[in-house]
Amino acid sequence: MLPALIGLTAAAAASAAGYQCMSPTGQWYGRTVTGGIRGSKRIALTYDDGPNDPHTLKLLDVLAKHNVRATFFMIGRFVRQRPEIARAVAQAGHVIGNHTFTHPQLIFESEAQTRIQLADCHEVLQDAIGEHSSLFRPPFGGRRPATIGIARALGLQTVMWNVTGYDWNAPLAAVIEKKVTGQMRGGDVILLHDGGYRALGADRAQTVIATDNLIRRYKDQGWEFGTVEMLAAS
Repeated sequence: MLPALIGLTAAAAASAAGYQCMSPTGQWYGRTVTGGIRGSKRIALTYDDGPNDPHTLKLLDVLAKHNVRATFFMIGRFVRQRPEIARAVAQAGHVIGNHTFTHPQLIFESEAQTRIQLADCHEVLQDAIGEHSSLFRPPFGGRRPATIGIARALGLQTVMWNVTGYDWNAPLAAVIEKKVTGQMRGGDVILLHDGGYRALGADRAQTVIATDNLIRRYKDQGWEFGTVEMLAAS
Protein backbone atom coordinates (compact mmCIF):
# COMPACT_ATOMS: atom_id res chain seq x y z
CA MET A 1 0.00 0.00 0.00
CA LEU A 2 2.76 2.44 0.96
CA PRO A 3 4.62 2.16 -2.38
CA ALA A 4 1.33 2.76 -4.20
CA LEU A 5 0.62 5.87 -2.11
CA ILE A 6 4.13 7.17 -2.73
CA GLY A 7 3.66 6.57 -6.44
CA LEU A 8 0.35 8.41 -6.47
CA THR A 9 1.83 11.32 -4.53
CA ALA A 10 4.77 11.55 -6.91
CA ALA A 11 2.44 11.44 -9.91
CA ALA A 12 0.25 14.17 -8.45
CA ALA A 13 3.28 16.33 -7.71
CA ALA A 14 4.61 15.85 -11.24
CA SER A 15 1.22 16.73 -12.68
CA ALA A 16 0.99 19.87 -10.56
CA ALA A 17 4.52 20.89 -11.52
CA GLY A 18 3.72 20.39 -15.19
CA TYR A 19 0.59 22.48 -14.83
CA GLN A 20 2.54 25.28 -13.19
CA CYS A 21 5.01 25.30 -16.12
CA MET A 22 2.22 26.31 -18.48
CA SER A 23 -0.47 27.90 -16.31
CA PRO A 24 -0.69 31.62 -17.12
CA THR A 25 -1.48 32.50 -13.51
CA GLY A 26 0.71 29.93 -11.75
CA GLN A 27 3.27 31.41 -9.32
CA TRP A 28 5.19 28.33 -8.12
CA TYR A 29 8.29 29.08 -10.18
CA GLY A 30 8.59 32.78 -9.44
CA ARG A 31 6.42 35.87 -9.36
CA THR A 32 4.94 36.98 -12.66
CA VAL A 33 2.56 39.77 -13.61
CA THR A 34 -0.86 38.35 -14.44
CA GLY A 35 -3.12 41.33 -13.81
CA GLY A 36 -3.88 44.29 -11.62
CA ILE A 37 -6.32 44.79 -8.79
CA ARG A 38 -9.12 42.26 -9.22
CA GLY A 39 -12.40 43.94 -9.97
CA SER A 40 -10.93 47.27 -11.06
CA LYS A 41 -12.18 48.71 -14.33
CA ARG A 42 -8.71 48.63 -15.88
CA ILE A 43 -7.58 46.46 -18.80
CA ALA A 44 -4.23 45.88 -20.47
CA LEU A 45 -4.35 44.68 -24.07
CA THR A 46 -1.25 42.69 -25.04
CA TYR A 47 -0.22 41.34 -28.44
CA ASP A 48 2.28 38.56 -29.12
CA ASP A 49 4.38 37.37 -32.07
CA GLY A 50 4.81 40.58 -34.06
CA PRO A 51 5.86 42.67 -35.76
CA ASN A 52 3.72 41.40 -38.60
CA ASP A 53 2.88 43.11 -41.87
CA PRO A 54 0.19 44.36 -42.46
CA HIS A 55 -1.81 43.52 -39.34
CA THR A 56 0.39 45.18 -36.73
CA LEU A 57 0.03 48.45 -38.64
CA LYS A 58 -3.74 48.00 -38.99
CA LEU A 59 -3.92 47.35 -35.27
CA LEU A 60 -2.05 50.61 -34.65
CA ASP A 61 -4.76 52.44 -36.60
CA VAL A 62 -7.49 50.92 -34.40
CA LEU A 63 -5.64 51.72 -31.18
CA ALA A 64 -5.00 55.29 -32.33
CA LYS A 65 -8.68 55.75 -33.22
CA HIS A 66 -9.64 54.89 -29.64
CA ASN A 67 -6.63 56.60 -28.04
CA VAL A 68 -5.57 53.34 -26.38
CA ARG A 69 -2.03 52.27 -25.51
CA ALA A 70 -1.17 48.57 -25.57
CA THR A 71 1.80 46.27 -24.92
CA PHE A 72 3.46 44.32 -27.73
CA PHE A 73 5.71 41.30 -27.08
CA MET A 74 7.88 40.99 -30.18
CA ILE A 75 9.92 38.13 -31.63
CA GLY A 76 13.49 39.20 -32.31
CA ARG A 77 13.89 37.58 -35.70
CA PHE A 78 10.81 39.37 -36.99
CA VAL A 79 12.02 42.69 -35.58
CA ARG A 80 15.26 42.13 -37.48
CA GLN A 81 13.27 41.61 -40.69
CA ARG A 82 10.79 44.46 -40.17
CA PRO A 83 12.38 47.03 -37.82
CA GLU A 84 10.30 49.84 -39.31
CA ILE A 85 7.12 48.24 -37.93
CA ALA A 86 8.65 47.96 -34.47
CA ARG A 87 9.61 51.62 -34.70
CA ALA A 88 6.05 52.55 -35.71
CA VAL A 89 4.71 50.75 -32.64
CA ALA A 90 7.16 52.54 -30.35
CA GLN A 91 6.56 55.93 -31.97
CA ALA A 92 2.81 55.50 -31.45
CA GLY A 93 3.46 55.34 -27.69
CA HIS A 94 2.97 51.63 -27.10
CA VAL A 95 5.17 49.49 -24.86
CA ILE A 96 7.34 46.81 -26.48
CA GLY A 97 8.54 43.73 -24.61
CA ASN A 98 10.84 40.76 -25.20
CA HIS A 99 9.29 37.56 -26.60
CA THR A 100 12.62 35.79 -27.31
CA PHE A 101 14.49 35.73 -30.60
CA THR A 102 12.93 32.66 -32.28
CA HIS A 103 9.95 31.74 -30.02
CA PRO A 104 11.13 28.37 -28.62
CA GLN A 105 9.40 26.44 -25.84
CA LEU A 106 11.70 27.53 -23.01
CA ILE A 107 10.71 24.62 -20.77
CA PHE A 108 12.95 22.45 -22.95
CA GLU A 109 15.78 24.93 -23.51
CA SER A 110 19.03 24.90 -21.55
CA GLU A 111 19.82 27.82 -19.30
CA ALA A 112 22.50 28.95 -21.74
CA GLN A 113 20.10 28.88 -24.68
CA THR A 114 17.42 30.69 -22.70
CA ARG A 115 19.88 33.44 -21.90
CA ILE A 116 20.85 33.71 -25.57
CA GLN A 117 17.21 33.90 -26.66
CA LEU A 118 16.48 36.79 -24.31
CA ALA A 119 19.74 38.62 -24.93
CA ASP A 120 19.49 38.36 -28.72
CA CYS A 121 15.93 39.68 -28.72
CA HIS A 122 16.97 42.54 -26.45
CA GLU A 123 19.84 43.43 -28.78
CA VAL A 124 17.63 43.48 -31.87
CA LEU A 125 15.01 45.60 -30.13
CA GLN A 126 17.73 47.95 -28.95
CA ASP A 127 19.01 48.32 -32.52
CA ALA A 128 15.51 48.93 -33.90
CA ILE A 129 13.93 51.22 -31.32
CA GLY A 130 16.55 52.05 -28.70
CA GLU A 131 15.62 51.89 -25.03
CA HIS A 132 12.49 49.85 -24.39
CA SER A 133 10.63 48.17 -21.55
CA SER A 134 12.00 45.52 -19.21
CA LEU A 135 8.99 43.28 -19.85
CA PHE A 136 9.34 39.65 -21.00
CA ARG A 137 6.74 37.08 -21.96
CA PRO A 138 7.78 33.44 -22.42
CA PRO A 139 6.55 31.82 -25.66
CA PHE A 140 3.49 29.62 -25.12
CA GLY A 141 3.64 30.79 -21.49
CA GLY A 142 6.12 27.99 -20.80
CA ARG A 143 8.64 28.52 -18.03
CA ARG A 144 10.46 26.76 -15.22
CA PRO A 145 12.29 28.21 -12.22
CA ALA A 146 15.47 28.82 -14.23
CA THR A 147 13.51 30.72 -16.90
CA ILE A 148 12.25 33.35 -14.52
CA GLY A 149 15.57 33.43 -12.70
CA ILE A 150 17.46 34.17 -15.92
CA ALA A 151 14.94 36.84 -16.91
CA ARG A 152 15.32 38.46 -13.50
CA ALA A 153 19.12 38.35 -13.75
CA LEU A 154 18.86 40.17 -17.09
CA GLY A 155 16.66 42.84 -15.50
CA LEU A 156 13.44 41.55 -17.05
CA GLN A 157 10.01 41.24 -15.46
CA THR A 158 7.99 38.21 -16.58
CA VAL A 159 4.48 39.00 -17.77
CA MET A 160 1.75 36.42 -18.29
CA TRP A 161 -2.01 36.97 -18.65
CA ASN A 162 -5.32 36.03 -17.08
CA VAL A 163 -7.62 36.46 -20.11
CA THR A 164 -7.05 35.12 -23.61
CA GLY A 165 -8.92 35.47 -26.86
CA TYR A 166 -7.64 32.10 -28.14
CA ASP A 167 -6.97 33.84 -31.43
CA TRP A 168 -3.77 32.09 -32.53
CA ASN A 169 -5.70 29.95 -35.02
CA ALA A 170 -7.50 33.02 -36.45
CA PRO A 171 -11.16 32.35 -35.51
CA LEU A 172 -13.86 34.86 -36.39
CA ALA A 173 -13.83 38.14 -34.49
CA ALA A 174 -17.11 37.26 -32.77
CA VAL A 175 -15.51 34.10 -31.36
CA ILE A 176 -12.51 36.04 -30.04
CA GLU A 177 -14.80 38.61 -28.43
CA LYS A 178 -16.92 35.91 -26.76
CA LYS A 179 -13.83 34.21 -25.33
CA VAL A 180 -12.54 37.49 -23.90
CA THR A 181 -15.82 38.76 -22.46
CA GLY A 182 -16.49 35.41 -20.83
CA GLN A 183 -13.29 35.69 -18.76
CA MET A 184 -13.25 39.39 -17.87
CA ARG A 185 -13.34 40.18 -14.15
CA GLY A 186 -11.51 43.52 -14.05
CA GLY A 187 -7.82 44.26 -13.65
CA ASP A 188 -7.14 41.94 -16.58
CA VAL A 189 -4.16 41.34 -18.83
CA ILE A 190 -5.61 40.15 -22.16
CA LEU A 191 -3.56 37.96 -24.50
CA LEU A 192 -4.09 38.49 -28.23
CA HIS A 193 -1.83 38.10 -31.26
CA ASP A 194 -0.78 40.53 -33.98
CA GLY A 195 1.48 37.92 -35.64
CA GLY A 196 2.25 34.22 -35.82
CA TYR A 197 5.46 32.70 -34.53
CA ARG A 198 6.06 30.43 -37.52
CA ALA A 199 6.50 33.17 -40.13
CA LEU A 200 5.69 36.73 -41.08
CA GLY A 201 2.35 37.30 -42.78
CA ALA A 202 0.01 35.50 -40.36
CA ASP A 203 -3.58 36.60 -40.93
CA ARG A 204 -4.70 38.58 -37.88
CA ALA A 205 -7.52 40.51 -39.54
CA GLN A 206 -10.10 39.03 -37.16
CA THR A 207 -8.04 40.03 -34.12
CA VAL A 208 -7.93 43.60 -35.45
CA ILE A 209 -11.73 43.62 -35.79
CA ALA A 210 -12.18 42.04 -32.36
CA THR A 211 -9.89 44.65 -30.81
CA ASP A 212 -11.97 47.47 -32.27
CA ASN A 213 -15.19 45.94 -30.97
CA LEU A 214 -13.80 45.10 -27.50
CA ILE A 215 -12.44 48.59 -26.94
CA ARG A 216 -15.71 50.15 -28.00
CA ARG A 217 -17.73 47.78 -25.76
CA TYR A 218 -15.68 48.31 -22.61
CA LYS A 219 -15.08 52.03 -23.07
CA ASP A 220 -18.84 52.48 -23.33
CA GLN A 221 -19.07 50.74 -19.93
CA GLY A 222 -16.52 53.09 -18.37
CA TRP A 223 -13.49 50.81 -18.44
CA GLU A 224 -9.94 52.18 -18.88
CA PHE A 225 -7.31 50.70 -21.18
CA GLY A 226 -3.59 50.98 -20.60
CA THR A 227 -0.25 49.21 -20.70
CA VAL A 228 0.87 46.30 -18.54
CA GLU A 229 3.11 48.69 -16.63
CA MET A 230 0.13 50.92 -15.83
CA LEU A 231 -1.94 47.96 -14.68
CA ALA A 232 0.84 46.49 -12.53
CA ALA A 233 1.34 49.84 -10.82
CA SER A 234 -2.34 50.20 -9.95
